[in-house]
Formats: sequence, structure tokens, C-alpha cells
Amino acid sequence: MTRALVLGGGGITGIAWEWGILAGLAEAGVKLGDADLVVGTSAGSVVGAQVANGLDPHTRYEAQLAPPDGEIAAALGPGVMFRFALAMVGPQAPQRVRQRIGRLARRSTTPEAERVAVIESRLPVKDWPETRRLLITAVDTETGGFRAFDRTAGVPLVTAVAASCAVPGVWPPVTIDGRRFMDGGVRSGVNADLAAGYDQIVVLAPIPRGLGPVPGASEEVAALRLDSRVALVTPDASALKAFGRNVLDPAHRAAAARAGMAQAEAVVDAVREVWD
Repeated sequence: MTRALVLGGGGITGIAWEWGILAGLAEAGVKLGDADLVVGTSAGSVVGAQVANGLDPHTRYEAQLAPPDGEIAAALGPGVMFRFALAMVGPQAPQRVRQRIGRLARRSTTPEAERVAVIESRLPVKDWPETRRLLITAVDTETGGFRAFDRTAGVPLVTAVAASCAVPGVWPPVTIDGRRFMDGGVRSGVNADLAAGYDQIVVLAPIPRGLGPVPGASEEVAALRLDSRVALVTPDASALKAFGRNVLDPAHRAAAARAGMAQAEAVVDAVREVWD
């Protein structure tokens, strides 16, 4: 039997919530880090890189509780949201929509190297895992094409994670092989279809809703359930309250992590049924 862990996007609060869920499940004896495949999108790429490299979820959970001293909150402001809405106007073929969002992404004036350096400073692993398959998702800003980078792609892990976390309108695209890539969540918040063919799948989706041609997590999970056992975990009411209005605000990180830890107790039986 093969097992896959899918970690979706959701900003700083999504990272914290996922670590809370993972740590709480591990304490209950359900160790999702034993997955054969880890799929990481945006925030999930940050968590996935560490999970696939064997980092202890409780230690990483504790790290989320540290005060966000010196960290500055980013935000999807009204102007960015308006441009996102404009990108949805026109032909709804998913790749065409992604191309229009890509034009928004390329307008960023933040130096790419500066952003990659921030990711590198915050990511406690720098190398692709040797014993577990890890997929990091991103989208080409010009073609709208989708990429899932792995150890064989010849791309540094930090660069792949930075690309997957390049939220359009907030952070600059990241250059890989002469192409500029943006957040993998532009294609899907979870990209759970990459786990197709695995027998047992757990999906953690901090932002489960879809938008326009971007599918929601439930839609993708329904397709996977035709051939696999799948557990989908999404934030409960307490977690959503902890996230606040801005998922990119580090001030909400600790509360989001604690909410994930608390929610793990409520979902452990459903996850264990699939995983074990």
C-alpha cells in the first residue's frame, strides 16, 4: 500500500495550522511524515519540504509559537484583489486565466533575490529528501503552464519553495531555467491530483475553496476517492477565527498553530482510518 500526504496553501497561518495538525496527529500515533509522497503547494511547500526531510512535527509546531519579532505582515490589499478579479474576466480556460494572473505577478517590484533569501533564512532544510518523494508546485507566469518540481529537476529546493510561495501581486516570481514562476496555488490550492494512484491519501487544505476555474479541495478529493482512500482536513470554526482576515500576518501564527493542534483531536479517528 502506498501513502501520500498533500499539503495545501494558506499563507503564514496555513503553515502554522498544518504544523499544529501534524503535531497533534503525531502525538496520537498517526505519523503522516511516513508518507511515500509529499505534495506541497505554496505554504504547503514550506511544510512539505520539512516533513519529507524527516523534521519532527512537534519541534516545528513549537517554533510557530515564537513571537513574530521583526517580521512584517504582507497583505492581499484591495488593489491586488481588484486586479485578481479583472484576471478572471475573459475566457475561462484555466491556463488562460493563469496567464492573466501571471501578468499581475510580473508587475512586482520586490527584488527576486531578496525574497529568495528570506525563504532560505526561514527554511531549516536546504536539500531535497533522499528517501521520500517530494513534489513542489509552481506556475509559469507567461504560459500559465504547471510544474511540479522534484529532486530530479535540477532545481535547488529553496528556489522551488520560493517559486511555490510567490503569491501574485505580493511577492515576485522566481526564475527557474530562464522562466519566471509564481505560486502553485494559482492552479489549485492543494494540487491533490498529483497524488492520484496512491492507495491512502491525506489532504490538509488551509484554504479549501476554489475560485473561478481553480478547483476546490473537495472537488479534487472526490475524484481521488474513485480509486483511493482519502481523508480531507480543513480548518474548523476555531481555526478560521485564529487565521483572522490576513493569512499573511505573522501576528496570527501562534493562534493558528494552537488551533491546528486542538483540531487534530477531532479529526484523528478519520485520518487514522485512512492512514493506518
